[in-house]
Amino acid sequence: MTLEKVALVTGANKGIGFAAARQLGERGVAVLVGARDEALGKRAADALAADGIAATPIGLDVTDPARVAEAAGEIERRYGRLDILVNNAGTAGGFTGAPSEAGAADLREVYETNVFGVVTVTGAMLPLLLRSPAGRVVNLSSHVGSLTLHSDPGSPLAGVNMIAYQSSKTALNAVTVAYAKELRGTPVKVNTALPGVVATDINHHRGRRTPAEGAAIVVRLALLDEDGPSGACLADEGPVPW
Repeated sequence: MTLEKVALVTGANKGIGFAAARQLGERGVAVLVGARDEALGKRAADALAADGIAATPIGLDVTDPARVAEAAGEIERRYGRLDILVNNAGTAGGFTGAPSEAGAADLREVYETNVFGVVTVTGAMLPLLLRSPAGRVVNLSSHVGSLTLHSDPGSPLAGVNMIAYQSSKTALNAVTVAYAKELRGTPVKVNTALPGVVATDINHHRGRRTPAEGAAIVVRLALLDEDGPSGACLADEGPVPW
């Protein structure tokens, strides 16, 4: 019997992650709802299952390599492979001051989840993704990670200067390119998704877009066919310059 596609979405108990899990599930993908808080993950998975989606909670703190390794082992035992990895878990951190006031600890707080967590999870899941006939990795970035947009005085983002969050997303973009280069010639594609300004906890729900709208580009990249790009930075409107 052919196994349906299996997707792991980190930080899937709310926001864009939950919306992406729902949209993937509605397309027949078996979704693993990754959440640091296992109770919240179960609640989210139960809500999806109530709507007929094949959703299973899985405890996953992206900043804890031991828990990540346990999750990879669990996925291997249950499914033997992974078809889709959505690195959605992210944080803006607590620092809101000027760049000159930031210390290394302020950046490290954000990088632990947004960059190091992605590296930890991707490294653990890559052997499973390589067993898939069409492995896909989608990293959730942001327009604020674009150096091109930030260095342009005429850009709408010219006045945004959040050193920790912005630089973490720039670093994540570089991580995406690095994995894509390594995996050329394999069935695995790695891309960055830019969901736009979505109303979530990370911006105190001040975004203009809904989580469902933001998740659309994530799902599109997660379900790319073999002719799709790898190492790309894409929003709904198309490619965004690094």
